[in-house]
Amino acid sequence: MAMMRAARLHAIGEPMSIDTIERPTPRPTDVLVRVKACGIVPNMANVINNWPTWFPHQPLARFPAIFGLDPAGVVDEVGEAVIGFRPGDRVYVSPLRSCGSCYACRAGTFSRCRYFTLNGYFSTSRDGQRIFDLYPYGGFSEYMTAPQHALVKLPSNVTFEQAARFGYIGTAYGALRLANAGPGTVAFIDGITGTLGVASTMLCLAMGVAKILGTGRNEELLQRVKALAPQRIEVLKLGDKLSGEWAKALTDGEGADFVISALGARASVETMQDSLMAVRRGGKVVNVGGVADPVPVDMKWLMDEQVQIIGSNWFTTAQGQELAHMVETGALDLSYLEHECYPLAEVNTAISGLKNRHGGFSNYVVIP
Repeated sequence: MAMMRAARLHAIGEPMSIDTIERPTPRPTDVLVRVKACGIVPNMANVINNWPTWFPHQPLARFPAIFGLDPAGVVDEVGEAVIGFRPGDRVYVSPLRSCGSCYACRAGTFSRCRYFTLNGYFSTSRDGQRIFDLYPYGGFSEYMTAPQHALVKLPSNVTFEQAARFGYIGTAYGALRLANAGPGTVAFIDGITGTLGVASTMLCLAMGVAKILGTGRNEELLQRVKALAPQRIEVLKLGDKLSGEWAKALTDGEGADFVISALGARASVETMQDSLMAVRRGGKVVNVGGVADPVPVDMKWLMDEQVQIIGSNWFTTAQGQELAHMVETGALDLSYLEHECYPLAEVNTAISGLKNRHGGFSNYVVIP
């Protein structure tokens, strides 16, 4: 019987323990991946300590649970029905799991499935426990199983540590695709210094966005973001001005073509309301940050201005593959990431001590 080590959470609020458990065997359409790196989500400490209080109707995996949202590694074994992958392939494993058989899944829109679950993290569905039971292995383990449709092939110039950030970069990319970001457009990124915000900025640069406007609270980080492309990026410290008025002053009164709301769950409702005013007539507001409190919206303004507000949750595996191609060709530069790596035995230290000292430039990674 082959064994492996895994960090497992036995109860909310307790530290994970490093346990030796049986190594899984892939089902016919699954692969077994040897994990080389797994990103630590900035919100992970809140999830494993406070989840039932915050979101009581959204399930976690049964305890003892293996977390780890953003794994990358090498295919070790493939099921008998796997066609496009073979042992030795370098891959990022998207954690998006769904039932695979409902109308949404058959249409290829897995994130709209009622069973939508982020493997190694949490589910947004009351029915997500069924998916956790099928795929109980997250990235904080030496091996994990995953369906073949969840794999992104990595080119040789993408490191495993960089791939361990694909979840956030992909989430930003999915939002930008919904926003119709492209050459000549103007972006407004609310929360530009955070993990999603910096990723959105780098992608906007790669996608030909002409001007990028962004807000944040840390002046030093704001200047670091602006330095990425000083001629194309303008930044504003929140509280200095109303961000909506500022954005329109920089665009001859028009406003941005789209707003990416990358604020965290506990961010101010007023901040998000102000960012809505940064968009032009007919523009789009795409929310990926997940402000948790209800946000009042002036529906008449929405109608008169013909503004669309769109919720964007994760990204498709195909979009993940597009990201890999963008890095392979040099269009997307991931050298901005500052890796801070921890062995599996120090996973609790890594999670509890994560301060995101350098905002979206920091990349905290567990190396199983």
